[in-house]
Amino acid sequence: MGKIMPKTVWILTDNRRGSVNQAKGVADALDHEQFSIIEKNIEYNRWSGLPNWIRGKSLLGTTEATRKQICAPYPDIVISVSRRTVPVARFIKTRYPQVKLVQLMHPGRTGLKDFDLIVVPEHDRNKLKSPNIHYILGCPHRVTEKYLTAGRLRWQEEFAHLPKPLTAVIIGGSIKGKPFSDDNAAALGQAVRRLKEAIGGSLLLTTSRRTGITAEKIILSAVKDIPQYTYLWGDMKENPYNGFLACADNIVITGDSVSMCCEATGTGKPIYVFCGQNWLTPKHLRFVDSICKAKCAIRIEDKNAASFHPEKSLNAAAEVADLLTKL
Repeated sequence: MGKIMPKTVWILTDNRRGSVNQAKGVADALDHEQFSIIEKNIEYNRWSGLPNWIRGKSLLGTTEATRKQICAPYPDIVISVSRRTVPVARFIKTRYPQVKLVQLMHPGRTGLKDFDLIVVPEHDRNKLKSPNIHYILGCPHRVTEKYLTAGRLRWQEEFAHLPKPLTAVIIGGSIKGKPFSDDNAAALGQAVRRLKEAIGGSLLLTTSRRTGITAEKIILSAVKDIPQYTYLWGDMKENPYNGFLACADNIVITGDSVSMCCEATGTGKPIYVFCGQNWLTPKHLRFVDSICKAKCAIRIEDKNAASFHPEKSLNAAAEVADLLTKL
């Protein structure tokens, strides 16, 4: 009996790192004896900003180099990772109708029926109603035991001198017209300080481009006398992010990034989410409520935060991979 050939899967990646990591998380979770993964990097031109109802089932908005690589032989499955890659996925279906189209995250209303599976986070449930939609808690990510083992091997000696427990503090910042205010920076700094006064140990602290210099200084001032290793936005050294997730005993994270929060919950460690005031959108707050309700995380402001232990970790990538095996 001949060997069954693996199904070919194209992942349509672009310049949105959070979306791409979701798709790669799903790809990592697939059985690579059953699926052959090919990444197709989609680059855009000035027409990519047109709404999808105009771009339709076409390669409009993509560069010539992109158009050249979207050609036969076509795959068995296409995973589209953002709203801007939706027209490309639909174009492939016009050329190869047998292809199964899978969309991660909200695709908009254009072309819903062309997709065999649309994976949408629970906190977006109010936006779409369609029989091909499957709702998940959070979003897929790449944080697996293999990922964490690699992080520990690379970074544990680097952090060995720091008193335990180690608390990773992963800080985002401004979001879509909502700045990360000085008041919220001060509140986060004090919340981290209170936590460390309760449990002791050290910090593994990192900021992002969206944090802002002033907010960063306010937070650092609040925790300046706590032993720490920092990786601040703009530092010219190796990014220890996977080491922070792998080596930390618990994690404080801001609620402005769904992907970062989901990656943190993938570790199975106590996760404390900071939401601040007049900052997060209703969508972000629904997401934080959903992971707290599932006992994957707790708000850092909660009086029981210091004693919190999660009941489970999130692994949406494995859930989505299982759905793909049934297409």
